[in-house]
Amino acid sequence: MLLEHLPALEGKRIVLASASPRRRELLQQMGMKFEVVVSSFEETLPKERYSAADYARHTASHKALDVARQLAAAAAAGAAPPPALVIGADTVVEYGEHILEKPADAADAARVLRMLSGKRHHVHTGVALPRLHTFSVTTSVEFEELSAEAIQAYIASGEPFGKAGSYGIQGLAGSFVRGIEGCYFNVVGFPLHRFGTELATLIASGALRL
Repeated sequence: MLLEHLPALEGKRIVLASASPRRRELLQQMGMKFEVVVSSFEETLPKERYSAADYARHTASHKALDVARQLAAAAAAGAAPPPALVIGADTVVEYGEHILEKPADAADAARVLRMLSGKRHHVHTGVALPRLHTFSVTTSVEFEELSAEAIQAYIASGEPFGKAGSYGIQGLAGSFVRGIEGCYFNVVGFPLHRFGTELATLIASGALRL
């Protein structure tokens, strides 16, 4: 478990390469102290080359490496010490052959929600710790049948925007979910248990030196 390693992480420069407020909240929930540096990497990898899980993992890796390079350049210029750890993450929803990211607009959100209505889909979160390790976690989610009125009301709430698959399980869309198999926090945007296990292993093995 990560809990016993938190004292070793205290005072170390840890950076989250993500603008997601949900990921910030989840990492804080684990007791970690960190700063946020948003990656400039555009999420435009060719989807046809990857499985959905690998797409999320590779995108997370690109985000983390982008921020790691920014910070390395700043450290070389004497602006700040280099980080002990950079954390990248990316979440996508998979339904059939579709890899679903954030909706472009209200019409796109409605299209995606109609696609997921009454069906089972998969949520994949990729996590990257540059030059150390990458992994992905998958959770299966089943939606209730959604009426056109429910979809429009949800879109009017503004919640679908900025969220993979056009919904956030931690908000109003939680009532759409008939059931899940796997990690709930993975659907929110960050797989707490797997991350804690992986990071603890890296610390205990000496791969991550603190």
